[in-house]
Amino acid sequence: MASMIDEDFDSMDEDATETFEVNYSCLRCGTVVSSTELFRLPEIKCICGFRVFTKVRPPVVKTVDAI
Repeated sequence: MASMIDEDFDSMDEDATETFEVNYSCLRCGTVVSSTELFRLPEIKCICGFRVFTKVRPPVVKTVDAI
């Protein structure tokens, strides 16, 4: 019975840790940094010292049919 409970908790931990990776680019030098790397640091700052980041968007363009 205890082994079944342990398996349930293990599967829930795997689902909870699944997140999407968002990349950010420094506005000054253009260095691309992931969101997990940014949040590990004590302050959000690029290696060049600049604090302004822009979100890197995927190169996919969505098309919508006109009605």
